[in-house]
Amino acid sequence: MTYQDIISALSEAHIPSPRLEARLLVAAVCRINPNDVNATTSITPVQAKQLSTLLQQRIAHKPLDKIVGHREFYKYDFKVTEDVLSPRPDTEIMLEAALEIIKKQGLKSVADFGTGSGCILLSLLKEIPDLQGFGIDKSAAALRIAKQNAELLNVQNRSMFMQADWFVDDFSSILPQKVDLIVSNPPYIPSADVALLDDEVKRFDPLDALDGGEDGLQSYKKLAVISGGLMAANAYIILEIGIKQAQKVQSIFETCGFNCLKIIKDLAGIERCLIFVKK
Repeated sequence: MTYQDIISALSEAHIPSPRLEARLLVAAVCRINPNDVNATTSITPVQAKQLSTLLQQRIAHKPLDKIVGHREFYKYDFKVTEDVLSPRPDTEIMLEAALEIIKKQGLKSVADFGTGSGCILLSLLKEIPDLQGFGIDKSAAALRIAKQNAELLNVQNRSMFMQADWFVDDFSSILPQKVDLIVSNPPYIPSADVALLDDEVKRFDPLDALDGGEDGLQSYKKLAVISGGLMAANAYIILEIGIKQAQKVQSIFETCGFNCLKIIKDLAGIERCLIFVKK
């Protein structure tokens, strides 16, 4: 099997960017930089067999990051599996907003609800050397990945992970301290719309990280109720939201005693992130 064979197979399967994906597959198996992969790259028989296996998975539309086991987010590389939501570029909007507030206000602690791979929380910790972070998720499998990512980024001494389901657990004592900032990219797809998602999403991302209940707002309603008691005075909460959810989520949180400071749009002009301050 050659580099060109992989490109051709991906192209025939209508995989977007077949040349790029072929380069990434070869790089993963041969353990080289993707930029060094070309038509002359040497592939051993053992590597060719491994590539054949990975190629069949990609042709079956398993996401590339779930095949190679990692994905870039912001400036860093994160381990991913089918136990965690693949990091999305849109989520970097929320991360950048959080970084701006942390630096401007001198915040010292952050909690990430539904931390998954830990990509949001751990990126914040990596960027802010004196920040303390707490990651909450109900999935033990997801937390194992988050802990591994914390070690890979060498921020394990400033991160603590807790397994808890905020819909059933008592959150009055879930955190060892009140925090200056809460961030969350919760499930926000209405239940009826989950079946309409791309196969690569609904088959390989955890359903619990996608399904936001009948109206897609279930997690926001719960977060609005429980967050206040976990936050220090004048603390902030930053949320990623789905399409056309901004006004509804704003109303939910304002009813629970938060002031909306800002609505941030993504590069496509879609309202993607809300910033609140605790009254």
